[in-house]
Amino acid sequence: MMGGGGQQQLQQLSQELQAIDEEIEELEGEVQDLRDRQSEIDDAIEAVETLESGSTVQVPLGGGAYVRAEVQDIDEVIVDLGGGYAAEQEQDDAVDALERKKGVLDDRIDDVQEEISELEAESEEIEQQAQQMQQQMQQQQMQQLQQQQQQDDDE
Repeated sequence: MMGGGGQQQLQQLSQELQAIDEEIEELEGEVQDLRDRQSEIDDAIEAVETLESGSTVQVPLGGGAYVRAEVQDIDEVIVDLGGGYAAEQEQDDAVDALERKKGVLDDRIDDVQEEISELEAESEEIEQQAQQMQQQMQQQQMQQLQQQQQQDDDE
């Protein structure tokens, strides 16, 4: 007979499900952040490929403020290499560097989505366990009720 222990196990499964849901939500947020970064890289690639020397651009100063500036030489682009380093690169090399950064983000997105899938599978498994436990508990309660009724009838 399960009794109170069954309720406790159900509660534990419920807490595990909640923890998994929170983790999935966090990972989905990470995927969105990675996609936003990819979008920024796409914008940068498009700018590098379409701008010409002498073009006027808006340069962000931070805090939502911009200043108009003229591109002096689009043939040389400064690209962030990561780790606080940047390098001046020719236009094509700059696009290649940006594409590589985008590829790294793609790989990370794939990894995170795989993690999400694994967590979703685990969540499904736990839900099935919980349903089976609830059914068993209901069957036991029905049996107890029937036994009580028989005892009452016998008296």
